Amino acid sequence: MFNLEGRVALITGGSRGIGRAIALRLAENGADVVINYVRHRRDAEETVAAIEAKGMRCLAVKANVAQEDDVVRMFEDIRKRYDHLDILVSNAASGVLKPAMELTTRHWNWAMDINARALLTLTQHAVPMMSPGSRIMAVSSLGAVRAVPNYTVVGASKAALESLVRHLAVELGPRGININTISAGVVDTDALKKFPNRDEIINASLKRTPLGRLTLPEDVADVALFLCSDLARMIHGQVVVVDGGYAIQG
Repeated sequence: MFNLEGRVALITGGSRGIGRAIALRLAENGADVVINYVRHRRDAEETVAAIEAKGMRCLAVKANVAQEDDVVRMFEDIRKRYDHLDILVSNAASGVLKPAMELTTRHWNWAMDINARALLTLTQHAVPMMSPGSRIMAVSSLGAVRAVPNYTVVGASKAALESLVRHLAVELGPRGININTISAGVVDTDALKKFPNRDEIINASLKRTPLGRLTLPEDVADVALFLCSDLARMIHGQVVVVDGGYAIQG
């Protein structure tokens, strides 16, 4: 039921963290993978090697998904190798961590473009390569629905992302393409290291999580794999939270 043989997956921000874990999990179950990266070439090369070691093909494409011209070139590269795309995971994310009163228009546009609008651009280019049964997933965070210090513009962009998924679900459903959001709890990745209060966040999360540990990138990858399977064929337009119960405690 988790056999992805013959399927092709594109994971943006796929060289590190959650994106890398998803890429590896899909490859372990038979998918060929395209990983997108923008800065960390060595990490991308290491991820390609890890996927190829599992016997699957992997293509790394450098592109800033916030720039439509880059997305166009990325899909040109993908079509040179594959005539179809079965899975799209919009995982690449960025944004500035500042109090709301210090945010500029540039900060706002930057976060919105890469965290929300990129999904629309990627979907517009991916859908013509997809057939019924294909899957699209967006990776969000609890900051989309909760106030987190210094997370204002990123949280707003993640909320926009989740809204976009719901609207796309209405349009893509008749095509037989499922789209959902995976909302991850506190995951100790490189992104979390940018928070000035990282240690405080981790300790508070451990105390509030009923299952008693942080969410791992592999936990998110397991949910992505499930959403790719036929077991999830009637899950559509939803936000699936992976946080060990953190969010249920207010």
